[in-house]
Amino acid sequence: MGAMLLEELRAFTARLQCAEAASGDAGLGIDLLDAIEALKSVGCAVQAVITDDVATSIRADRRARRLPQSEWGRGIASQIALARRESPNRGGRHLGFAQALVHEMPHTLAMLQTGRLNEWRATLLVRETACLSAADRAIVDRQLCSNPATLVGVGDRGLIARAKALAVELDAASVVARHRKAVSERRVTTRPAPDSMAYLSVLMPVEQAVCLQATLGRDADSLIATGKGGGRTRNQVMVDLLFTRGTGADVASGVPVAVNLVISDETLLAGGHEAAQLHGFGPVPAGIARQLVADAVDSDTEVSLRRVYACPQSGARTAMESQSRMFPKSLRKLIDLRDQTCRTPWCDAPIRHHDHIRSHGKSGATSADNGSGLCEACNYAKEGDAWTARPVRNPGRTHLIDLGTPTGHHYRSAAPRLPAPAHLRAS
Repeated sequence: MGAMLLEELRAFTARLQCAEAASGDAGLGIDLLDAIEALKSVGCAVQAVITDDVATSIRADRRARRLPQSEWGRGIASQIALARRESPNRGGRHLGFAQALVHEMPHTLAMLQTGRLNEWRATLLVRETACLSAADRAIVDRQLCSNPATLVGVGDRGLIARAKALAVELDAASVVARHRKAVSERRVTTRPAPDSMAYLSVLMPVEQAVCLQATLGRDADSLIATGKGGGRTRNQVMVDLLFTRGTGADVASGVPVAVNLVISDETLLAGGHEAAQLHGFGPVPAGIARQLVADAVDSDTEVSLRRVYACPQSGARTAMESQSRMFPKSLRKLIDLRDQTCRTPWCDAPIRHHDHIRSHGKSGATSADNGSGLCEACNYAKEGDAWTARPVRNPGRTHLIDLGTPTGHHYRSAAPRLPAPAHLRAS
């Protein structure tokens, strides 16, 4: 039955790929959009049920083999993430979402299965009831989703407000405890933005965030009103004030922290056009990279230049062998610059661990070829029951890893391409 359903799904997907537009019939087009939206919701519901079944089956198998209880759930979220072509972090969310729907929120699952609720709105309901007991969560589920008419026309904010109100009514103490936990998880993160910019995100209590923004706005208005804005817009002044107060340095004085910029010799010295790589950010246009270097040299910022050698044939970063079990500092740095982020497919989390692809206990060398950068979660998942990993010979191309999961599925991970020396591009 399962194999037959899989073939039917693949055949239907192939047919859907050939679907054409409504040929100018707007009414039919709207109906198609509505039907496809319902199809997406049904698919999400089926994914949730299958996800829970996969997790249950894997745990039951490990329990039957009398593995330690700490091993029963290891790596399951990572397998789900790989199957859905997403990061392990998202895989964990999908797993938690599925278990909540299947075991604690049957009415929400039913609305998803009938296409009356999309995955995002179902996720909001799961999220806003996460602090409640299973019994209280079932009450919210019943009151909001047992009658499909209850949420008709209700927007996302309205849905969140209703779920929060019910949660506070049922268990105010849990809601307060959840808030305290959220406050303890305050953090600052960055992510790339278009045009060689970046988003700096601060997760903090709402009263602090509002106060910070109001203070920056007030001071920006004051500078502009007194003619000290230097022709900058209000938003530009606010950003510059935030940088100055956060670093203790003026915007023009350079960034007082270590920033690794990988740039080819031709781009740096001969006006080449190949993009550079800013470690922790991504590609940077050649002109901007040269300007960054020039600004750093002209300022009081300490600047150092380190050559990274490449293989003459493939352009891969040269391996640095070591007999030590631990990766030495220089080799860790080389792996960081080569891999840039976690090497698990679809995971772009920062590198936290430097891992032997073929384990040291199985005579795996401490080398660049047998080393990979992984986030903490992916490294622990890889050490779980029946996972495999091996470096793959890839002449003339970037570093390649084959990752095998306990279900027998295999995924390839290629290191990102870095700026190449001039003589390699000329050949």
